Amino acid sequence: MDLLAGKWKIRIIGTLGFGPNYFMSLQRQVEGIGSKMLSKELQELEVNGLVKRMVYDTKPVTVKYELTPYGNTIAPIIDEMAKWGEIHRAKILQE
Repeated sequence: MDLLAGKWKIRIIGTLGFGPNYFMSLQRQVEGIGSKMLSKELQELEVNGLVKRMVYDTKPVTVKYELTPYGNTIAPIIDEMAKWGEIHRAKILQE
């Protein structure tokens, strides 16, 4: 569970679940995350084999991230957690 600990990792994986994304685009989509934190979290996800980093030889350098096949194995778990969250929220709002 430490692999997914923290505020941002699940949100980053969830965003990348929709397809590859550039660093700046990821930062915009993962609302509230700073560039240093995004960089740190992506680096940890890469070290653990969940995210692949691709660097393009452009000016300025372009960096794209995508889930690895292994990273994609966690997508159904995150989807189920999101569904549970929606059901839980609806239940709480009814009370």
